[in-house]
Amino acid sequence: MFKKLFKKKEVNTDLVAPLTGKIVPLEEVPDQVFSQKMMGDGIAIEPSCNEVVSPIDGEVVDVFKTKHAISMRTDGGAEILIHMGLETVQLDGDGFDIKVDNGQKVKKGDALAAFDLDAVSEKGYKTITPIILLNGDDFSATSKISEQQAAAGQDVLFHIEKK
Repeated sequence: MFKKLFKKKEVNTDLVAPLTGKIVPLEEVPDQVFSQKMMGDGIAIEPSCNEVVSPIDGEVVDVFKTKHAISMRTDGGAEILIHMGLETVQLDGDGFDIKVDNGQKVKKGDALAAFDLDAVSEKGYKTITPIILLNGDDFSATSKISEQQAAAGQDVLFHIEKK
């Protein structure tokens, strides 16, 4: 009984793909903020499906007002950003359907959002979606996947380890 009460939170975890699509190394994302890792290390996906799921067990920290990005925190404290498309902040939420609220607890594979890939592309924006480890001073992204395709909620993109 007391073991559950004082159970230590798992700090290290696997981050699964939040989208189905082609895996792209972060260095190849056509946006310097992401490709030069100014926000942090990570990976990107060129989505082939519009459903976005939770890549971690944890909590939704912030759904951006413009609906183009969601930040999350693992149960162990690692902070993750899912940035749906590039420069999509300018769409002011058009084409994005958010399915979670700030503070909501989520498990890997839970629905977070959907974004209309065709509408975003037709308006001249790239749909490539960076997945960033924000607090890289405390955690590192290791064992990054090298396969070409990822399935949402299933394939591990990288392992998050406490430094």
